[in-house]
Amino acid sequence: MTALTKMDISKVSLNNQYQVNISGITADLKGYLGRYYNIPNNYASGGDIGIMCAEATLPTSSFATSEVKDNFHGVNQQFAHTRIYIDSDFSFYIDDNYNVLKFFEGWMDYISGDDNSEFRRDDDVNYYRRFNYPMNTDRKIGYKCGSLTISKFEKNLGKSIKYSFINAFPKAMISIPVQYGGADLLKVNVQFAYDRYNLI
Repeated sequence: MTALTKMDISKVSLNNQYQVNISGITADLKGYLGRYYNIPNNYASGGDIGIMCAEATLPTSSFATSEVKDNFHGVNQQFAHTRIYIDSDFSFYIDDNYNVLKFFEGWMDYISGDDNSEFRRDDDVNYYRRFNYPMNTDRKIGYKCGSLTISKFEKNLGKSIKYSFINAFPKAMISIPVQYGGADLLKVNVQFAYDRYNLI
């Protein structure tokens, strides 16, 4: 008989050791954030945004299936045909200059085509939106970022995994409550969509 390997339950992964990194913001989007939202380059490139991440959801996926009833009498079978990637949620601390908040507001404005200064006035009856292209071949224009990663590591830094999101972009911003009473850190919750992810 072979001896059973015992799992050491004292060696489990902790959920508060991770790092988020956003990079590969297109030059066009970066210029838009600086031009209309006055966001410094270190924020507009996404470099300092990941540091402000208070909470992140590791990505998961599921399968869309089709049901077949006629192959075997009285037996229903399911077959996978499409892999579905579930949107991931992130929570970011907002700095006192509101650069983090403006970064995501500006990114979503850019996606929806709100990038023509001629029509940005609230009272302009000719205001319209024309959505931008997701990404061109040389990655200079478009709203999908080149790299969004979550690195999950342990205290000794010797063990880690990394989730790399391919072509990610903010899909939704969740309402930000403000209130009287005891002060708390202000955060913005952002839901990211992406084409797929890799586990490295």
